[in-house]
Amino acid sequence: MTFPLFDLSGFRALVTGSSQGIGLALARGLAEHGASVVLNGRDRGKLLAAAGVLQDEGHGVVSVSDFDVTDPDAVKRGVDAIEAEVGPIDILINNAGMQFRTPLEEFPADRWEQLLKTNVSSVFYVGQAVARHMIGRGRGKIINIASVQSELARPGIAPYTATKGAVKNLTRGMCADWAKHGLQVNAIAPGYFRTPLNQALVDSAEFSGWLEKRTPAARWGNVEELVGAAVFLSGKASSFVNGHTLYVDGGITTCL
Repeated sequence: MTFPLFDLSGFRALVTGSSQGIGLALARGLAEHGASVVLNGRDRGKLLAAAGVLQDEGHGVVSVSDFDVTDPDAVKRGVDAIEAEVGPIDILINNAGMQFRTPLEEFPADRWEQLLKTNVSSVFYVGQAVARHMIGRGRGKIINIASVQSELARPGIAPYTATKGAVKNLTRGMCADWAKHGLQVNAIAPGYFRTPLNQALVDSAEFSGWLEKRTPAARWGNVEELVGAAVFLSGKASSFVNGHTLYVDGGITTCL
């Protein structure tokens, strides 16, 4: 049985930062719903390994592209190459991101710049490069990965919080500019999920205890629980959803 509102057959998705963690889970989820998937990251070996895993699972149409999402020239070349050699990009998931934790008064300037490039500039560069092709076709789906930190803050991650707040508002701005061309630009804001990026927190009994008390669902999220939101925003079911940030957070943002 197929469900047309959530069927992604015939669509191609580019997922940045997809060799592991949330990106790989979302790539797998879109593939499971029929999409062809292009994995992206800077480590070609990890990308090929991830592609092999997906292909072993039966997802035959998987390719890789190792352009650097923080380099605007590399992004343009990489996106143009996918469009010319693989096919049109119908869905973009801007997932590439990083974290660095330290007290704000000690936060190194070079780490600040790296966070901005990785978490914000990459969304602009890849979004713009893909949108230029989508606009000509009069359709396309862009999903930016924001964060629960787009709404909340906690000690030690102020710059990260700033970048994810920027992603939320950049999503709104992309909608304001591109909706008239048939594009839909939305964001998914994960709460606290078990990922390599969060492994130090997962391993901390103190932090995990705090999180379980702070989150109404009383647990960490599993990356597979983000797939439904991505499929919804990628398919026909969300045809009039635009400029929205969908929080998948176990209810933590209800307890401000």
